[in-house]
Amino acid sequence: MSLLHVVGFGLKVGHLLLMLCYWIVSAISMNWFINSGIVDTKTGLLGDSGKMWLKWWEKISGNSWKIHHYYQYIGSKKVPKAWWRKLLITWVLGWTIVSLSIFCYMRLQATDKRKETLASMCDERARMLQDQFNVSMNHIQAMSIMISTFHHGKNPSAIDQRTFARYTERTAFERPITSGVAYAVRVLHSEREQFEKQQGWTIKRMDTLEQNPVHEDDYAAEALEPSLIQEEYAPVIFAQDTISHVVSLDMLSGKEDRENVLRARASGKGVLSAPLRLVKTNRLGVILTFAVYKADLPSNVTLNERIQATDGYLGGVFDIESLVEKLLQQLASKQTIIVNVYDTTNYPHPISMYGSNVSDDGLQHVSTLNFGDPFRKHEMHCRFKQKPPWHWLAITTSIGILVIALLVGYIFHATVNRIAKVEDDYHKMMELKKRAEAADVAKSQFLATVSHEIRTPMNGVLGMLDMLMDTDLDVTQQDYVRTAQASGKALVSLINEVLDQAKIESGRLELEAVRFDLRAILDDILSLFSGKSQEKGVELAVYISDRVPEMLIGDPGRFRQIITNLMGNSIKFTEKGHIFVTVHLVEEVIDSIGVEMESPSKNTLSGFPVADRRCSWEGFKTLSGEGSTCPLSLSSSDLINLIVSVEDTGVGIPLEAQSRIFTPFMQVGPSISRTHGGTGIGLSISKCLVGLMNGEIGFVSIPKIGSTFTFTAVFTKGCSDPNEHKSQQINNKSNLASSEFQGMMALVVDPRPVRAKVSRYHIQRLGIHVEVVSEFNQVLSSINSGKTVTNMVLVEQEIWDRDSVISAHFINNLEKVDCGMPPKLFLLASSISPCRTRAATSSDRTLPIVMKPLRASMLAASLQRAMGVGGKGKPRTGEISGLSVCNLLLGRKILIVDDNNVNLKVAAGALKKYGADVVCADSGKKAISLLQPPHHFDACFMDIQMPEMDGFEATRKIREVECSINNLIRSGEVSLEAYDNISKWHVPILAMTADVIQATHEESIRCGMDGYVSKPFEAQQLYREVSRHFQSASNGNL
Repeated sequence: MSLLHVVGFGLKVGHLLLMLCYWIVSAISMNWFINSGIVDTKTGLLGDSGKMWLKWWEKISGNSWKIHHYYQYIGSKKVPKAWWRKLLITWVLGWTIVSLSIFCYMRLQATDKRKETLASMCDERARMLQDQFNVSMNHIQAMSIMISTFHHGKNPSAIDQRTFARYTERTAFERPITSGVAYAVRVLHSEREQFEKQQGWTIKRMDTLEQNPVHEDDYAAEALEPSLIQEEYAPVIFAQDTISHVVSLDMLSGKEDRENVLRARASGKGVLSAPLRLVKTNRLGVILTFAVYKADLPSNVTLNERIQATDGYLGGVFDIESLVEKLLQQLASKQTIIVNVYDTTNYPHPISMYGSNVSDDGLQHVSTLNFGDPFRKHEMHCRFKQKPPWHWLAITTSIGILVIALLVGYIFHATVNRIAKVEDDYHKMMELKKRAEAADVAKSQFLATVSHEIRTPMNGVLGMLDMLMDTDLDVTQQDYVRTAQASGKALVSLINEVLDQAKIESGRLELEAVRFDLRAILDDILSLFSGKSQEKGVELAVYISDRVPEMLIGDPGRFRQIITNLMGNSIKFTEKGHIFVTVHLVEEVIDSIGVEMESPSKNTLSGFPVADRRCSWEGFKTLSGEGSTCPLSLSSSDLINLIVSVEDTGVGIPLEAQSRIFTPFMQVGPSISRTHGGTGIGLSISKCLVGLMNGEIGFVSIPKIGSTFTFTAVFTKGCSDPNEHKSQQINNKSNLASSEFQGMMALVVDPRPVRAKVSRYHIQRLGIHVEVVSEFNQVLSSINSGKTVTNMVLVEQEIWDRDSVISAHFINNLEKVDCGMPPKLFLLASSISPCRTRAATSSDRTLPIVMKPLRASMLAASLQRAMGVGGKGKPRTGEISGLSVCNLLLGRKILIVDDNNVNLKVAAGALKKYGADVVCADSGKKAISLLQPPHHFDACFMDIQMPEMDGFEATRKIREVECSINNLIRSGEVSLEAYDNISKWHVPILAMTADVIQATHEESIRCGMDGYVSKPFEAQQLYREVSRHFQSASNGNL
């Protein structure tokens, strides 16, 4: 085992130990927070100290993980068993000692906390007892002043026993802990006889009661003996009713009372007696005594002067047992602790004043009591009544730490045994990862190679077939060529679908963001499927809401692909009825939810029942408001959220197959593939494309009724300036024809509201005002009313075929209308059959037929031909694009670079077809020499994959030459005339390859190419790329 492995293992063990120590410290610290009052309910969960601790802990934890990050890559091997056994035993013994130490520490901490609690409770009771005693003492002192003033200071006295008793009874609440108050007057022996006659009783002695206490019920003041002869007496003359039995007793005859009276007279302050048994009640108490003087004494008075100035003594009796009991009853926790009160004046032999000597766990706290008499010392001893509880926190914490230590030891053991296996697995995984990455690269390269190798010969086949179509062929030969073209295009379409699926699986499919005309794209799609729908007799229609903007920014190709896939499936599985495509804003659909009362299956395009499209978007988050599809970088006002539905009346999807409808390469059933063909990946690709457009897709299907697919897509609002999006309007001729039909009036005769709405939409695109009626009679009534001039009447084929007699009668009545030029009559037909041709030529008159599906270009051409306005003749699909490309390429000198002679012929033939002057080169080196400035080439179409020097390298060298020459011209080192007065040379170079992988697009842009044209050539794609660099030759400039 190498030193590096030992160090790595040691660091890992040390890290785990460090983390465990951090955990233990944090647990102890948090316990300390709780017990020490760090948790503050006023300032929050933790005080400032707690918050600082938490920050410190987070910092330490973060640093520990950083340490782990550095050493986790150090290799390690299996530790020898002997080493590991010793380490494990040491680990267990060490943490056993640590857990016992933690237990002892936490137990000691809990005991200290219990002592602090006992001290707090005891000090609180001592403070309350002391405060209440001081209040009573102050009031008794105030009474002494009152007696001096109103008894001795007035003659006759203003106070007698009755007055004193009533006063003390009413003010008893101010002395809550006194049992009674009494006043004893100072009487000399010479004054005794006269005093006793005046009072009517003799002075009684108290010492006999102290020696022989009697029960409360046996007490009789008359039975007491008279006081013995002495120099002076202190008989009680006033007493509160509660202790009125002490009246006539001589306070100087009792031992404790005599001592108390003499100390009070000598000190001039209140003094306390030692604990004694009270007369009559025989309860333990103390007496507080104040001396009453004849006048205010100076501060430097002598003892003899105090004695001579004394008039009497005011005493307050305190029943200690009832006093403390009342105090404890005021506290809710009085049952928690046991309280004892002691007089500790004679400390070795303290006198118990309250409580018992019961003890439980030895915990005791002593609180000092200060009752105002410095001679007497008092203490309060407190103990807990209950035994201390088990220290469960200490027990569980120590056991928990020990268990964790044992688990960590087990983890160490398991980790050490598995490190080698994990490392082996890691190396295997890395090897497999490299193989997977290499396989992914090989897959991409294979797809690129296969795509190029298949599309290159297909480019030659389709190109030659297209050139063959321009030759003089008979009908049979044209049919053969068209069949070959259709098969080749189907193969190219299949290749594109497979490549799209591969891009989606690898996450390399990206969307463009270009400006496009949505209505023109749907017109193109209608043209694509119009022939098939007419053959089947299926009505095909598109409706786009007026609220949808004319121009949008997004990926028109991928949007076209989604709708083409959905409509292709509908055409494939629909034999009768209709296929209806609708485009609305999501806001329109949200506003209409709950408004439509009539089931849409009763009001359809063809009258056949359909699957309710509202069920196809039930799970859309966009419509339910649960999610937002708006990118964060754009404001909501710039985003256009479209919802597109494709409705058909086909065979529908079986219920058991609906769950896998979006699974790649999955067919509804084996018979479907044999009957209708297809790969089963169109819907899967469509779902992924919809997701890339921040949309959702769903469907509803009813077997033998039909299916409705609905998806949403988010685009950006495009610019409405016609100069900026001219290149996008390839097949849309409505703008050219709208000026010819502007202001015209048309009547559409159609009993079906949905179909009439579609007809109105397409006719209004030409600038024609449209009104819809359902019967022939309404047409005649509208024309005869004379409110507006009707220029044309378009009759739906269904109502025309209903009754030939009525139709012929309508034509005759229409010709007899007295409103100048009669309106032009048209027949809207989905297909042309021999019977319908005869119906259209009834009454010796041939009706012009407008073929469905309606689209702006074909509708404009039909109306122009029939009404004699604008251009004559019906243009073929594709001629519009061809003319546009011809306008762009006419007279342009273009260089084509390709190593394949067939491709050179196809590309040259395609460009020459549009009037371009073409020069061919078979290598990148020749292209560099031909494009050496100055030259007269307007553009270059360059193949990418060529031997010796590929198109990327050739483009880089061409750009380097152009850049160097531009720098020379800019610096003035060469004359501008030498380079045809062109200050900046940059020939547009368009990549021309059969490789459609996204990486090829990106590499072509990086090397300096300006565009991309895939093989085989298509007029629309060629126009889109060329229009970026050329303007129409009709503009008169380059």
